[in-house]
Amino acid sequence: MEKWYPISYIWLTTSLKPSNLTETIINLDSVNPIEFFGVNNGKLDVLKKRFPLLKILSRGTQLKLSGSPEQIDIAKEKVSLVLQYLERNGHLSEAYFEQILGGDDAEITDHFVDKNPNDILVFGPNGKTVRARTPNQKKMVAAADKNDIVFAIGPAGTGKTYTAVALAVRALKNKVVKKIILTRPAVEAGENLGFLPGDLKEKIDPYLRPLYDALDDMIPAEKLGYYMSTRTIEIAPLAYMRGRTLDNAFIILDEAQNSNDLQLKMFLTRIGASAKAIITGDPTQIDLPRNMRSGLEKASRILQNIEGISHIALTEEDVVRHKLVKAIIKAYDKEHEREEETYGKR
Repeated sequence: MEKWYPISYIWLTTSLKPSNLTETIINLDSVNPIEFFGVNNGKLDVLKKRFPLLKILSRGTQLKLSGSPEQIDIAKEKVSLVLQYLERNGHLSEAYFEQILGGDDAEITDHFVDKNPNDILVFGPNGKTVRARTPNQKKMVAAADKNDIVFAIGPAGTGKTYTAVALAVRALKNKVVKKIILTRPAVEAGENLGFLPGDLKEKIDPYLRPLYDALDDMIPAEKLGYYMSTRTIEIAPLAYMRGRTLDNAFIILDEAQNSNDLQLKMFLTRIGASAKAIITGDPTQIDLPRNMRSGLEKASRILQNIEGISHIALTEEDVVRHKLVKAIIKAYDKEHEREEETYGKR
């Protein structure tokens, strides 16, 4: 015979049995918490409505779930899918958030969750994510994690500089290094530095602009200004590195194909203890005078097979700019090969 109880009695007996309840804490350190909780906790409210039998609290970068083990297990699976999506894509609309919470898990995995590993390096302003996007960029990240010096050589648009700057910013945020030093040769690309207006800094800044642009994508303007004013982040021409010892720093030499043999040797011998360095360059875009040879080819050749130094070759397949850039690079490569064959026969 069934026994009926007043609703108030059922609530009372449940509340008196805490042994039937459990709680768990989910860390959200791998994503931007604002993207998970939403503006004014809009997404958190959606989560609470989806699981009305759970008590859900947010504490900083943690999510606390209290309730029955069965409900918590279901909620954890859904939250895990949300985190996977955010780790891979950086942003999740409220509509997608609701679909992930309410849909079939197999369907969600196929449509929303990318099965590739997490390649996010840093979170930039407004939740922007910076990640390694191509196989060779991922190799570059892995090489930088295992080695103190990395040569990343390849054509324009392959993300050499951008990935290197992201690695440097990550190291600074994780307190692996105390400062970032970004440098490149101030060599004119068919233009004359002396004709540019302004003082020396104003003349040089255009050559360093790509480094500023990369930093703007990764560090809020106010914080970047503070880092620059305190020299936590330093951007300077390669000539300014002479005589220095660069310690506890992440150092990037960009456009290294425009440094000669002595300059590149000078840079490599500046590296102090507890420092990391990435040298990027494109041997097909050398802007040095005709009577001066680039030092990049020699350095990358004679520094092979040295423990602690890694060499990553990027190709047109790593181009992440406009799709036509790949075709342009291939066309120039073919023309270069044709010219080599023609001049080689003479």
